Amino acid sequence: MSSTREPVMPQNLSYHRDIKYVLKLNNWILCTIGILPFTTRRIGRHVFKILIAFYNFIISFTIVPCALHIIYDQKDIIIRLKLFGLLAFCLTAMTKYCILTIRLPKILYCIEFVKSDWWQVTFRSDREQMLKYAAAGRKLTIIVTSFMYTSSVLYYQILPFFVEHIINNETVRPLVFPIYSKFRQFQISPVYEIVYVAHCMCEYTLCSVTVGTCGLAALFVTHACGQIEVILSRLEDLVNGKNFMQNPNIHRRIAAIVKSHVRVVKFAAVVEEVLQEVCLVELSSSLCTICLLEYYCIVDWQDDDRISLATYFLLFLSFCFNVYMLCYIGELLMEKSSQIGHICYMINWYQISPKFARSLILIIAMASHPIKISAGRIADLSLLTFVNILKTTLAYLSFLRTLVM
Repeated sequence: MSSTREPVMPQNLSYHRDIKYVLKLNNWILCTIGILPFTTRRIGRHVFKILIAFYNFIISFTIVPCALHIIYDQKDIIIRLKLFGLLAFCLTAMTKYCILTIRLPKILYCIEFVKSDWWQVTFRSDREQMLKYAAAGRKLTIIVTSFMYTSSVLYYQILPFFVEHIINNETVRPLVFPIYSKFRQFQISPVYEIVYVAHCMCEYTLCSVTVGTCGLAALFVTHACGQIEVILSRLEDLVNGKNFMQNPNIHRRIAAIVKSHVRVVKFAAVVEEVLQEVCLVELSSSLCTICLLEYYCIVDWQDDDRISLATYFLLFLSFCFNVYMLCYIGELLMEKSSQIGHICYMINWYQISPKFARSLILIIAMASHPIKISAGRIADLSLLTFVNILKTTLAYLSFLRTLVM
């Protein structure tokens, strides 16, 4: 790292541009489903409550007829399994939606925390390091969004029109979600068009909840990693003090590093509180969904149904990437936080007085317990967890094939 002194700014002069770059995508997704309130107008602060109630009604309006169709209408075991996966995804997305709604105060607290950190940026190098991790989180969110929305459009709005819909020897117009056959009025215009639009809104809500969950995780965790990177640069410069223009005293430099480290640890604790339930639901539901999608791909491969195979394979990639992203950022946070202790030892600590060098022992002790994000305090988000999930899905797939075939 360069030891040349950089110009100091009284605050981040690019704050508004930076914070817009960091939060824009997540704000757009989460505001449209009511998770984040609108702040542009006074009335907008209450619109999100109406949106939450409305979308929960739309999801319930979709799930109930679909469940009745699976129980009473559908007799084919393969189609039942396919619809069960759809219903399970709806229920888990609704669960995550409720959790995010309950955790809204903590989410807003974390967002304000992120804004505060960006406002307090002093050195240009700090801003560049934070932007690097913010860009990584933004790219992950874009990939998740692209996969999820593309696969959902194929599954919900294109695939139904390539499947023959016959109930009681009558051909019916396809809908995004199947409906109980007793509700014949759903095929009559304009009721059919209204129901179709409601199903499309439900589809958008379910996908946005999944994308929003992953986007929030990527935003908060990569921000914490960016802050840790700033701490590492401070530690590397502890002896020379080039980046401590306001703290020329070595004791004050160490105090500033400890303060920043404690701030990141507290932020990570709130982030885990926000994410632990939704991550648990996401991992457990993805375990079931990925297994079912693997089975659907095998069945469609045997039936030579290319459109359905392509759709389910894209969904498979989407859910796999969602789980991988959560596990990857958890692994990244553990790796970055554990580097603090390593850097403390690798700097020229022997050039400072023993009195101040002893202060580094506490930092090393804290860094020996790296920051982790867990799924319901049951499993840590790491690449090992991702591998274990894939292994478990293959084991369940083998059992499912034996049971059904």
